[in-house]
Amino acid sequence: MTKKVAIQGVEGSFHHIVSQTYFEESVEVQPYLSFSEVVESLISKTSDVAIMALENSIAGSIIPNYAYINDQDLHITGECFLEIQHNLMALKGQSIQDIKEVFSHPMALLQCKEFFKQYPHIKLIEDTDTAEVAKRISEGQLQGVAAIASVQAAQLFGLEILAKSIQTIKHNETRFVIVERNQIEQNTATTNKASVKFLLDHKRGSLAAMLNVMSDCNLNLTKIQSLPKIDTPWKYAFFVDITFEKFSDYEKGKAIMKLMAEEFKILGEYKNAKK
Repeated sequence: MTKKVAIQGVEGSFHHIVSQTYFEESVEVQPYLSFSEVVESLISKTSDVAIMALENSIAGSIIPNYAYINDQDLHITGECFLEIQHNLMALKGQSIQDIKEVFSHPMALLQCKEFFKQYPHIKLIEDTDTAEVAKRISEGQLQGVAAIASVQAAQLFGLEILAKSIQTIKHNETRFVIVERNQIEQNTATTNKASVKFLLDHKRGSLAAMLNVMSDCNLNLTKIQSLPKIDTPWKYAFFVDITFEKFSDYEKGKAIMKLMAEEFKILGEYKNAKK
């Protein structure tokens, strides 16, 4: 049976590119313009799996998506790192000097802000999706308007690339996670990464003690992100990614961390995609 995959963005978006490269089998892509709609499709069982960007090497963490995964009890079952190359594109026959407005996703604008300092005549406007803007320009034949999107989007919608790789830092990666309603049974021989959440007592040294457990159990901390606990001011939950060589080390560390935490939750156990 064909797997239904929910993505944020239309065909040609970076989420769409991940959907075409991550899964070995063919999938039915279901595009949505917001992550809230992506999550809702998963909860309502309209889709089988979702792809969600979680962090970018330039702009950092996408905090709302951590909250979606945690609040809706969703599970991370995989990850994909995609090199993000932002390109400025518009209808054919125009130059950058002809462009008056650039629409794109806020994250893309943030990653390209240095480029536009040399073009003060261009107004930058936040929009819902990179590829959707490219599609709108093509369908509406909008003159003087440009999009920031992938090469695939330019090819798909017949736009001309005015400037390639305009992101401030040329090596630009986004980490996408594969999200499902239920945690899938993992092969312990290949599982070497986990995403967990924990809440600690508000006392001196509690976080340091938890980090020491990870070190003692040969767990490598690759990411830590704090989010406020909404119903308790100035108390924070920690979202942590850890890698390990032996699943037995992880099992040992997980057992100890559960005992130490006021609240402990496994968001996902999966194979580390980072080479």
